[in-house]
Amino acid sequence: MKKIIRFANLDDAANILKIYEKFIKETVVTFEIEVPSIESFQNRMKSIMDFYPWLVCEVDGEIAGYAYASKHGERAAYRWSADLSVYIDNKFQRLHIATDLYNELINLLKKQGIFTLYAAISTPNPKSQAFHESYGFKKIGEFKNVGHKMGKWLDVTWYDLQIAEYSENPQEPLSIQQI
Repeated sequence: MKKIIRFANLDDAANILKIYEKFIKETVVTFEIEVPSIESFQNRMKSIMDFYPWLVCEVDGEIAGYAYASKHGERAAYRWSADLSVYIDNKFQRLHIATDLYNELINLLKKQGIFTLYAAISTPNPKSQAFHESYGFKKIGEFKNVGHKMGKWLDVTWYDLQIAEYSENPQEPLSIQQI
């Protein structure tokens, strides 16, 4: 088995969307209900990749999973924080792909000058919660009954992870292209 972590490109959108589609249709992991068109998904990817890393993991040439960072909030003062997302195709579970993707993603975010990472997890989701806690993410809050999907009300639990020492005058974060 040959695993490769690399930056995603827009040509990967169809394969990434194929993975994500199962999560949309079959789980409450994402609150998205309708599968986006390939064009809108490519636009989403492009807007994220203009500043943040979006990574894929290939196993023997097939995209097995992906992870990316995105804006935590729209206001300027949030720019030193990022939200993380990771999705792994079911047939590639238990190969440490999520770990490999997060290791690389977090290293890149440190280089960009990001200080705090957030993960929003629809709960209960013991697998994702344990995964994030294994990285040192700490539970910081819970929104009760914030979403409704598949006939039930869902909670979202927020986790955070500090990846750099806070300073009084932080340097401006760099885009992924700048590093």
